[in-house]
Amino acid sequence: MKEKVKVKEKFNWPVTVLLIIGLITIIFPLYMTIVIAFKQPSEMTNSVSGILSLPRHWSLENFKEAMRVTDFWRSLFNSLMITAVTVVLSVVLHSMIGYAVGRNKARNKKYNLVYMYVISGMFVPFAILMMPLVKQTAKLGIANVVGVILCYVVFYMPMNLMLYSGYLVNIPVALEEAARIDGATTFRTFWKVIFPIMKPMHATVAVITALSVWNDVMTPLVIMSGSGMNTLPLAQMTFQTQFGTNYNLAFASYLLALLPILIFYIVCQKQILNGVVNGAVK
Repeated sequence: MKEKVKVKEKFNWPVTVLLIIGLITIIFPLYMTIVIAFKQPSEMTNSVSGILSLPRHWSLENFKEAMRVTDFWRSLFNSLMITAVTVVLSVVLHSMIGYAVGRNKARNKKYNLVYMYVISGMFVPFAILMMPLVKQTAKLGIANVVGVILCYVVFYMPMNLMLYSGYLVNIPVALEEAARIDGATTFRTFWKVIFPIMKPMHATVAVITALSVWNDVMTPLVIMSGSGMNTLPLAQMTFQTQFGTNYNLAFASYLLALLPILIFYIVCQKQILNGVVNGAVK
């Protein structure tokens, strides 16, 4: 009988060290945020130990005060509304555009030019578009939530178009041909056949778009300025003044703003992984 050869598993130290450094980089700011959010201002000192030490008394007073100062529920509603409408419009419109362009760009140069033109939008900095957008939305009378949502749908079109076009490569054209033989139109084929199959990519696009919209400050700031409406990121600027920052209330507010999008990510994480893996395999 042949003896089994034992293969020694090598321990990859460089990768392990990088993972540990990455873990510390993520956990340390989160730890500071949680600790400072539960502390009272009197517990904050200039020493490192005073900042990093655990609170003497765990209290929710900072969270209550942060919710009052930022008008939390109204700001939360505005953020949820803008994010939800943007995500729905992005999934519906961008998937349709991705299907039309993705299926035709290989055989039609016009569609390929459209694809390249839209994708090039990813390389345009927001600072260049900021002032023209302010003037255009003001002249059109949409310097409000509507204008912000329309801007978001356009801003995230290049990335989402690229994702949907890449995912379509994994969907056999034979499915569409079979639907057409049964008498289905192109529009019906998309909604009944293609759209349900792209469910993992819908989740990926939804989460990427939701994260970007939820955390964005500049677009609502420049477009909705003076409208009296705040999103959660805008409301958190209340704690920053030219004379200083109330870190206890600010960090409590950051945690409150983090919870909804964190729950959304946890719910959709399985679909995200499926979308990324399936979109990468051709």
